This record gives sequence, structure tokens and C-alpha cells, in this order.
Amino acid sequence: MSTPGRAGKAGQGLQLAPFRGLRYVPERVGSLAAVTSPPYDVVVRPDGLRHLETADPHNIVRLILPQAASAADRHRLAADTLRRWQEEHVLAADPEPALYVYEQRGGGILQRGLIGALRLSPREEGVVLPHEDVMPHIVEDRAALMRGTGANLEPLLFSYRGNGSTTGAAAVIDRVTGTEPLLSTTTDDGYAHRLWSITDPDDLEAIGKDLSQQHALIADGHHRWATYLRLRAEQPAPGPWDFGLVLLVDTARYPLRVRAIHRLLHRLPVAQALAALEGSFRVRTIDGPLPEALDALAEASEASGAPGVSGASGEAGNAFVLAGDGRFHLLDRPDPELLARVVPTDRPEAWRTLDATVLHSVLLEHIWQVPDNPENISYIHETAAAVKQAERHGGTAVLMHPVQEDVVRELAEQGVTMPRKSTSFGPKPATGLVLRSLALN
Repeated sequence: MSTPGRAGKAGQGLQLAPFRGLRYVPERVGSLAAVTSPPYDVVVRPDGLRHLETADPHNIVRLILPQAASAADRHRLAADTLRRWQEEHVLAADPEPALYVYEQRGGGILQRGLIGALRLSPREEGVVLPHEDVMPHIVEDRAALMRGTGANLEPLLFSYRGNGSTTGAAAVIDRVTGTEPLLSTTTDDGYAHRLWSITDPDDLEAIGKDLSQQHALIADGHHRWATYLRLRAEQPAPGPWDFGLVLLVDTARYPLRVRAIHRLLHRLPVAQALAALEGSFRVRTIDGPLPEALDALAEASEASGAPGVSGASGEAGNAFVLAGDGRFHLLDRPDPELLARVVPTDRPEAWRTLDATVLHSVLLEHIWQVPDNPENISYIHETAAAVKQAERHGGTAVLMHPVQEDVVRELAEQGVTMPRKSTSFGPKPATGLVLRSLALN
């Protein structure tokens, strides 16, 4: 594949390059479903990790979350494993560069998009819009892993909004999905996955022309995008590090689902958390079960007029549920004077009233004084898993209500980032269906 140069003009749009995909050889593994994994940050450790490791000796989790005594050993192990799997023909490269159409179907959702190597661009170009801050220690870990393996092991999830027509990229996707796929599998979560390759020069040209008019929102993968940019800065230009593996989804045709990411406070028991809230929030106890608590959270969020939600009362406020002591505690109606005093005022109103902003500025930093580091806080996508871990270890799970995509995009277009781990877009692409080796591209 010829690699375009690094320089680019602001506003030139998305450049998605074909690449030689590195894929599992079906005859060398138990099943394609058994070697896939959710993205690295969704795997609920340690239970989820053990489940994936035992599903198949070649499960992709051994590359994205290798287990060893030290970080250096983990990254070295991943590099050795990737090299060995290629030598043993467990993984093999496709014969020619391609873009890939990827389809997920399940739970009433149909999502289709394009997997390719996206030209990296800084935020100032306005081509790729981040909406969340990142944690340096995660970027450092992912950078060491990518540097060691020389590979993009997982596609990031990006969204863009087409014009709703069935021309350009949409027409190619519609036509290609009517043909025989390269692979088809159904994973444990009930989602069916299919993958097709696009190599025809006319199709690639049509896609390129269409995407050149678009900009993308990072839906999932802020830390890995920051890692791509960091590694590109280390490498001579031009070269394969100028690009990173992504899945681009046109949300005008295939809207993404937005969920919240919950917080697990390891060292703060629920009783201590509640005691510190005196006068700052209204607190009501819900005996459960969990679905009832989540219904109450949704109702409180809608009534509060929170960002991205059509509130009935228009009251200023935010809502959370605390769990970990066998019951659920609904927090809402924060003290307006406290919010005015504590929440930073140098950002737009939509940012200042986000649940994630209030959680971090008011609850974590001001009231509970919990440092935002891995020793004190874990970020968990699955609600039941957050509650279970809090109950098991005596901590506090803070359950969040999701924000709407329009609010996320509006802030991103203003150049305003949300507090890290504010949203979870999905469905996320399965890891392990197609990898990108930089040695091949």
C-alpha cells in the first residue's frame, strides 16, 4: 500500500486507507467467536479475563491484555505471542490491501461501518473530534503495547453523519453486504458479526471522495487515539504510523447506542459516602432490585432537565445512584449554591451541568476527596458488575445515567472535552476479527 504523506490541510476531511488485514485462520482455532473479545477496557477483570483466556488458547485477549509480572514483561509477551501466531499460521495477512465492511446485528440493532487505516490528524484540524479527556498512565501502557507488537490490535469506534443518501460509501456498503462475507460468527453476547473486503478501485475511490467531506467523532477509543498520535510523533514521516485502525459508522443510517460508564470507589464505603452528603444532595433509599433503581435514576434525570434530556420540571440538578451495601441510594437535587461555588465556570453551560462534571468536581473532588487514580477508582461499563464488585469489596458503586449523542457532538464541535469516561457508545466492534500489522502496511 502506498502511504500518503503526513502533511494535510485543515478541514480536508477523513482519509481512510486500505490495508492488508491480519485475520485468524479458521482451521487453526476452535471458532472465530472463541477467539474474539470486547475492547480491552470493557473486559471485566479478573472474571471476564479468565473466561476469555480459557475460551480458546489463541483468544485475542492474550494480545490486548497479556498477563505477566511487570508491564515490560506483559508487552514483551504480547509481541512474542503475535509473532508466534503468525509463524504458526494462526494469524495470516490478506493478500491485498482492502477496506472492510463490518456488520453487527443483535438486540434489535443493525450496525454497519467501514474498517480501515485512518490518517491521523491533530485536534486543530477539526477532522477528528475527541469528546473526553484521557488518563496518561493508560496512554503510556497502550503505547508500550503497540510499540512492542508493531500492530493496531483493535479498531476504534468513530462516528460521522452522512447526508442520508444511498450514494458514495453508503451505496458501496449496501451492495457489498449482499455478497458472501469473508467471515461470519456469533459471539456469546448474541451479536452476529460479518466482515467483507473492498478492493475494487472504483469502490475505494467512491468511498474516499465521500469521506473527504466528513469529520468524525471519537465514539470509543480516546486513549488509543491519543496513543496513535503519540507513536506517530516518535516515528519518521511518512510511514505506516501516520495511520490508525478505526471503524467508521455513519450514524445518519446506523445510530449508535449511548450508555453510561459507572464508577467503582474502592476505598469509600457506602455509609461513609452517604454521611458526607449532608445538605448537599437529596438522598432517597430504594430497596431494589437494580432495574427499579435504574428506573428511578432515569426518572430523576429526566425531571432534572439534565443535558441532553427533555426534562419536565426544568429544575437544575443531576442524579446518581450509590450501591454497595445491598440497597440503592438515589442522589438528586444538588444544592445550587454548592454547584455555583465548586463547578468550574470557564466552560459552556452544557458542560457545567453534565452529570460527569458534577460527579468529578463536586462529589469526588470536593465532598468525598477521592483521587482519580486506579487505586481509588475503576471505570466499569456493566451496571450489574459495578454493583457486584462494590458489594463484594465494601466499596461504593456510583451509577450514572447516559447523556445523549447530540450533547456529546455539540461539545466536541466547540472543542470542549467531557470528563474522562463520560460515555460508552456501542455496539463496540469485536476485537480479533481483523488486526493491522504495521510491518505489512
